[in-house]
Amino acid sequence: MSQTNKAELEINVEPAPFAEAGSAADFISLMKPRVMSLVVFTALIGLVMAPASVHPVVGVSAIILIALGAGASAALNMWYDADIDAVMARTQSRPVPAGRITSEDALMFGLWMSGLSVLSMAVLINYVTAALLAFTIFFYAVVYTMFLKRRTAQNIVIGGAAGAFPPVIGWASATGSVSLEPLIFFLIIFVWTPPHFWALALIKNDDYRAAQIPMMPVMHGPVATMRQILIYSLALGVTVMLPYLFGFSGLFYALGAGILSFIFIGLASLLMLSPPARRDRFAGMLFAYSIFYLFVIFTLLPVDRLMASGV
Repeated sequence: MSQTNKAELEINVEPAPFAEAGSAADFISLMKPRVMSLVVFTALIGLVMAPASVHPVVGVSAIILIALGAGASAALNMWYDADIDAVMARTQSRPVPAGRITSEDALMFGLWMSGLSVLSMAVLINYVTAALLAFTIFFYAVVYTMFLKRRTAQNIVIGGAAGAFPPVIGWASATGSVSLEPLIFFLIIFVWTPPHFWALALIKNDDYRAAQIPMMPVMHGPVATMRQILIYSLALGVTVMLPYLFGFSGLFYALGAGILSFIFIGLASLLMLSPPARRDRFAGMLFAYSIFYLFVIFTLLPVDRLMASGV
């Protein structure tokens, strides 16, 4: 791929024509519920770990609004990316490229959900949380989707910040402020995102190439991508130890995080050493494990606190 193509990649593919009104299931799909589940979980951990008591109604309201904000940004992402989603086999069945929801409806749905979640957060929770949620939606829908995704191989590195904000928002929902602890939670997800997503990008490399999206494997090849995955995996192994090193988690967390990271790095190493014929298999293993890894890492945090308190 030439330097000119690297600098600016454009594609003009029209999504499938609109056929009929979208169902409730289509609008739910527009919100990327599987991705939302991870967002909700990490936000919940941020809220639970905060050093403040939260009324259950306030806590539940905050988590619901964070989920709505995540769904809003996903809908805006699907609206803007309908042209490239129509090219990629993995995304062709999404509501907009498949013609079940119009681009206009997806845009309005995303905008209304964004406004509803942010304004409700300001009224029901606090202004700090509302500002963080608004910034997260803007960062994912505008900075990542509209600017970074189609222009740089570092798209997922920088854009991954959007997915790292939920525990910070959860913490701020309880405290009305941001401190070191949620910033470390942010950093864990931020460093986790590149190896997680690049493992998938290796498998879907042909899709991204067809859609002219400058993912790392498209721009720099599989070998360079696997090297970056291993480097980030090593960095992640250090990053997840920060809660222990800064004294707000104990030995139970440190041992669990260490074992999980050892397996993560082992899978990244196997991927790096794998022959081309087996590359997709090991990339798939790493991708699946990375999701399990993040869930367990964040589960260990409150469990470790409960154990330390003698519960």
